[in-house]
Amino acid sequence: MKIGNPAVVGLAGFGLTTLLLQFHNLGWMGLGPVLSMGIIFGGLAQMIAGFQEQKMGNNFGYSAFVGYGSFWIGLGIIWFLNHFSVYKASHTDVGFFLVAWTLYTAILFVASLRVNTAMTFTFATLLIGFVLLDLAHFGFPQLTKFAAWDLIICAGGAWYMMAAIIINDLAGKTVISVGKRLIQ
Repeated sequence: MKIGNPAVVGLAGFGLTTLLLQFHNLGWMGLGPVLSMGIIFGGLAQMIAGFQEQKMGNNFGYSAFVGYGSFWIGLGIIWFLNHFSVYKASHTDVGFFLVAWTLYTAILFVASLRVNTAMTFTFATLLIGFVLLDLAHFGFPQLTKFAAWDLIICAGGAWYMMAAIIINDLAGKTVISVGKRLIQ
């Protein structure tokens, strides 16, 4: 019996929520839709996809989807705590939160070199985006816009891989290539 690939949900949630947050960072939309999709699709759906990846023996997908699902739920909690004045996280607090995620992303970027070119591209742009956001939180706020554009490209990379998995499966052949591993 054929089972579905949980990566399609994880990549869809990662791409959509990353895209929405960048629309917010560019000033195009408010935080409400980002928060709701961040918790449900970026958080919960990615975590479920990650737990399904674990069942398939994919440690990379397991770590990435559960990790970034947790990122979205954690970020949502920070926003809620700020909004309701339970605990006001400072700009610097959020900066250190992002630095920790940058370090995690750097590890996954190195691992992505052994997955495929599309994954490496997505994690390279994600790592660049996090570094730019780190710098934006620690004295260079003008870099937020550059980070937003980079992370829109990152979201596109995630959706590209999602599309490849779905379309290639339905076609029964490779229609959309994800490229080879950069490190064998």
